[in-house]
Amino acid sequence: QVQLVESGGGLVQPGGSLRLSCATSKFTLEHYSIGWFRRAPGKKREGISCVDPGNGRAVYTDSMKGRVTISRDAQKNTVYLQILSAKPEDTATYYCAAGDCDLYNGMDYYGKGTLVTVSS
Repeated sequence: QVQLVESGGGLVQPGGSLRLSCATSKFTLEHYSIGWFRRAPGKKREGISCVDPGNGRAVYTDSMKGRVTISRDAQKNTVYLQILSAKPEDTATYYCAAGDCDLYNGMDYYGKGTLVTVSS
């Protein structure tokens, strides 16, 4: 069973930064790509980034490219999404996902999400 637990969301000021975490199992981290998506109020789900389980190669969509970095810690079985220069339009629920990396059509498994609010 694939379990994904996000954390790290909250209130951040415009221009600020935060790091989201996705805790999972060693098996999941070693066998699935792990990705990040978001869904803003009234908008469709949007893919952000994913990381390959084997070579650790990361891919990004244009949605937040240049302001986010995905990374993983194999010791902690955790994947991170670092967000810089936060904007009010980044306000959304951010979801961690596992499966084949497909940031446009979606992946197989999702966590429950963590809410990020960018506001002064």
